[in-house]
Amino acid sequence: MGTLYLVATPIGNLEDMSPRGVRILSESILIAAEDTRHTRILLSHFGIKTPVISYYEHNKMTRLDFILEKLAEGDVALVSDAGTPAINDPGCELVQAALASGFDVRPVPGPSAPISALSVSGLPTDSFLYLGYLPHKSSERHSFAGQVSNLPYTLIFLETPHRLLDSLEDLLTVLGDRRICIAREMTKMYEEYWRGQISGAIRHFKSKEPRGEFTLVVEGKRKEESERWEEAKLTEAIKKELAAGKSAKEISAELAEQSGWNKKEVYAIINKSK
Repeated sequence: MGTLYLVATPIGNLEDMSPRGVRILSESILIAAEDTRHTRILLSHFGIKTPVISYYEHNKMTRLDFILEKLAEGDVALVSDAGTPAINDPGCELVQAALASGFDVRPVPGPSAPISALSVSGLPTDSFLYLGYLPHKSSERHSFAGQVSNLPYTLIFLETPHRLLDSLEDLLTVLGDRRICIAREMTKMYEEYWRGQISGAIRHFKSKEPRGEFTLVVEGKRKEESERWEEAKLTEAIKKELAAGKSAKEISAELAEQSGWNKKEVYAIINKSK
């Protein structure tokens, strides 16, 4: 009985392909690929001779039985055009079917556009929400963005070049002029990262035609200054927590969420209150 491997592939630079990924693709009895023409370029570069079949949005359900039959014979690898399979690409249904049939499913980690963009965005990375492609229609984008407008998490979207400016305008309207990092053509020749406010991004991309695939990393909702506790209120809350026997680490974590102060600031006041 074989294993289904989800093999991450480069999002641009072929040097990002892992040695383990090359080995798994070479040793599998079949590779299911989102675009066989695209994947064969990758396989040719690394001298991989494994048979390839297409597995994309419009045939993913009809391919399930065939792939499960192959899994009964040996290992099968799933790849997308770029990045990590099943993340905004076909694969979820195959993973579910393989698990339901008793097969082992394992990742071969590697490149991921959302995580790569987030890591260099300069925005908070401790909690984030990946939301895939924004809707095509402006009214739907307004509704979609409105559902997450009050969340404190960093937001990650994908967007195409011909909709980029319209989407930025809609995000500005719904979310306000938040900080944003726009990643374009990551790891490729014309790699670019634009950081600033959404309004500035609109001006920037109006002055030059957007090209390539874009990942948008947008700041989450910040606590308004009016929601920030007065220091006297925070100090009183700290004294109560200390009296209850809680540690400084516990108190700083809990009160930072409630008060609008960051953990370091709370910790400093704790030290003054002892």
